[in-house]
Amino acid sequence: MSAVSAVKALVFDVFGTVVDWRSNLIADFTKWGGQRGINADWTALVDGWRAVYAASMDEVRKHPERGYVILDRLHRQSLENLVAQFSIKGLNEADLHYLTTGWHRLNPWPDSVPGLRRLKTKYIIGPLSNGNVALLTNMAKHAGLPWDLILSAELFEHYKPDPETYLGAARLLCLQPEQVMMVAAHNHDLKAAQKLGLKTAFVARPTEYGPLQKYDFEATGDWDIVAKDFNGIADKMGC
Repeated sequence: MSAVSAVKALVFDVFGTVVDWRSNLIADFTKWGGQRGINADWTALVDGWRAVYAASMDEVRKHPERGYVILDRLHRQSLENLVAQFSIKGLNEADLHYLTTGWHRLNPWPDSVPGLRRLKTKYIIGPLSNGNVALLTNMAKHAGLPWDLILSAELFEHYKPDPETYLGAARLLCLQPEQVMMVAAHNHDLKAAQKLGLKTAFVARPTEYGPLQKYDFEATGDWDIVAKDFNGIADKMGC
């Protein structure tokens, strides 16, 4: 425990680490599409949507003169392109809004809420996500995520892995970077946090991308904690 004895707060990547975005979106849209009589390959849409996620944030980085754009808006822009690409017909404004806010309605992995509740007894816990504040707040309400506060890229007007997000989280908590632990199922997220002095915890989510998953099956860095789930992190953090 010596390496993490100074930790006072744990911040979490959300998409894929805390919630199962892929399975939930596919199930949500398939049911909704059936009720609306809209026929589409929802699996392909969801996979395509996530595939352009990083590129959409890179556009914000490349054009700072345009100002920061929250993830809801990026999701909507990407969705409109994909709807055209997949020739999905019959969608009105309300439909596009419903699909975009599907990211607000994601459910957690089975261990997420029990593990978070345990960690909350001893540490400050909150998301550190590229999701905007409204998205993360609505998701927490929907999924019963017991956050102490919402830490969003929107607060810093920078998307992970920009340093401003990780250091900004520590600053808002009035903590030093080494007093904050980043928890993620993605090695690249932890690598960025570790470079800035944050402690790190890895949890594998090997079904996040379904059959498309190609990496993050295991820890590939020297992280402070490697656990099978959030309860495992709680065990190692003395909760």
